[in-house]
Amino acid sequence: MATPTNAPALRRKARHERLRTLGFLSPWLVGFTVFFGYPLIATVYFSFMHYNQIEAPTFVGLRNWRYVLEQMPLFGPALWNTLWLVVVMVALRVVFGLGIGLLVTRIKSGVGFFRTAFYLPYLAPPVAATVAFVFLLNPGTGPVNGILGHLGIDAPNWFNDPAWAKPSLVLLSLWGIGDLMVIFMAALLDVPRDQYEAAELDGAGPFHTFRYVTWPSITPIVMFAVVTGVVQTMQYYTQALVAGKLASGVSVGPGTVIQPGYPDHSTLTVPQLVYSLGFQNFNTGAACVLSLVLFAIAMAVTMLLMRRRAGLLSAED
Repeated sequence: MATPTNAPALRRKARHERLRTLGFLSPWLVGFTVFFGYPLIATVYFSFMHYNQIEAPTFVGLRNWRYVLEQMPLFGPALWNTLWLVVVMVALRVVFGLGIGLLVTRIKSGVGFFRTAFYLPYLAPPVAATVAFVFLLNPGTGPVNGILGHLGIDAPNWFNDPAWAKPSLVLLSLWGIGDLMVIFMAALLDVPRDQYEAAELDGAGPFHTFRYVTWPSITPIVMFAVVTGVVQTMQYYTQALVAGKLASGVSVGPGTVIQPGYPDHSTLTVPQLVYSLGFQNFNTGAACVLSLVLFAIAMAVTMLLMRRRAGLLSAED
């Protein structure tokens, strides 16, 4: 117990510790306030305003919210496409990345070559990778359809077909799977070898070894890959926009305004709609509403995945 004589000294010490802690946290606090806190508050503010980025904003109440949720015809397709990509693209990327990681870690020779070959596509800039992929899958002149035609397979129209446009984007994301491959390789190589030896002595086959040895050790990494994949796919913009523009065949020049989502709004995502509303149509209020809806969905999905009952983490993790 502190005596009356040393109580002021203890209070000064505690105050100095709090100030020191605050000093260490200050870079993060400044970054959080400038790059997250203020933009979020401003987005909420402008969602209740009519603001065209030229005139002063005027309060309109819930008019922007009613317009987006009830009257905007493209909100439903954009939200559906975004959620479809989140479910399908994230799931396939995690499964494919884990499979490639398992394959590379079990190769006896040429590991460096295969690791480099699978990782190099990830280093390609998103625009350049999308341009190359649209060229490869061009239904008229692309080599992929040419090869399929020689094999007697009826090739799809890929980015020019609304039914195949989103699966084509998924194929593009699987082509650049190098980031997840490296993460899963690190996790797989970190599994204790003695557990594999014990499973082998007990007569466990490959499936049971993966189920009871590998999987419990890598579930935190799977959780990380799923959560970050959901957040990134909720912001999916560049590849879908570039693929739609190139597949449409419309030349892009100064002053050209192209509506995203080709073909037939099948590649339209919510981030594209936010950009179109905010910077092409200067409807900042509706764009802010869309941003808040996207933020709320991303937060809800992330919180759901972070719960232990989601099944990705065991109780002892």
